[in-house]
Amino acid sequence: MMNRRTFLGTTLGAIGLNTCNARSAGAVAQNAAPEPLVWPLVAKPQAGIRSFAGHTDTVLDVIGRLGTPPSLVIFTEGNHLMVLSSDEIVGAFPSWAKSQPQYANLDLTNIILTTLPQPILVQMIRTGGVALGNLTLDTSRSSGFYPDIVMGYPEPLRQLRRMGVIESRARFFCRNRGVALLVRKGNPLGIHGLADMVRTGARIALPDSGDVRAQCLAAVETQLGKPAANALVAAETNFPGRLGIMHRDLPEMVARGYADVAFTWYHLVSFWARAFPDHFEFVAIPGVESFFTKIAFAPTVNPLRSEAAKAFDEFFFARARDVYPRHDFARMDDNEFGAPLGLD
Repeated sequence: MMNRRTFLGTTLGAIGLNTCNARSAGAVAQNAAPEPLVWPLVAKPQAGIRSFAGHTDTVLDVIGRLGTPPSLVIFTEGNHLMVLSSDEIVGAFPSWAKSQPQYANLDLTNIILTTLPQPILVQMIRTGGVALGNLTLDTSRSSGFYPDIVMGYPEPLRQLRRMGVIESRARFFCRNRGVALLVRKGNPLGIHGLADMVRTGARIALPDSGDVRAQCLAAVETQLGKPAANALVAAETNFPGRLGIMHRDLPEMVARGYADVAFTWYHLVSFWARAFPDHFEFVAIPGVESFFTKIAFAPTVNPLRSEAAKAFDEFFFARARDVYPRHDFARMDDNEFGAPLGLD
């Protein structure tokens, strides 16, 4: 196991409405000896293979084995990675396929998931590659590391449709439960709602872009008014080396003391608090359930692994409606689950 990477630079200064309280927040973070998060591995350890499992953004969220012909490739926005990569979905898919006569002969030993923010995924498909330092991964059709299925929000899917990547119709499969707050273990600033973030002058970790940022700010503006939403942005902090992978960046900022509170989707905060119980606590916000988004499933045009994609489509829509609520997503009704999304 490699030593944990440390970022260069000094801790960002506190920015907030209450300077005195903000300094106290910085002192709390410093005294708690913050350290980077070391994420649990999704892939099973492989005998004899050296593993470099650093913290947070050291390795992009690509699950699977490159260089071996893929069995199925899914590109998806990353905020539901804890469900898609679980033993209930991708982990259960190969055995289900073996039990189905029409899919029993499929080789599903190398399912590759790429769970990254949607702007990154769109750019990877458009340009045909992504660079990790000196290493460039080829994401063209000819490489094989190219999606058979794309999961995402409506607008990124429409971009991919205009590029001719995916079919003209997608289907919705999950809806989140709005937004919530992540604080350090013990909740040292006593943050129990949106007003407390403003009152304490807390340094705030916000998503850098997209639907989730818009919904967070809309929730604050609705509950506390436009000045409070502006104050939230003014109190936003950052850290050196941030890559814009929100589902990893935000908990890292709280764990390392760059921020006092992170503000994002409910199910992500719940996941982080469960995955790192010694680091974090979950803080629910009453009355913000309406600030949600939905994720849709879109097949690629002429997928490279069409039978595997067809099998996964059948398998996924037979169980996603029940599995996602177990990971703190909302339960979709008959009109929502599987509802079509036109992309033209």
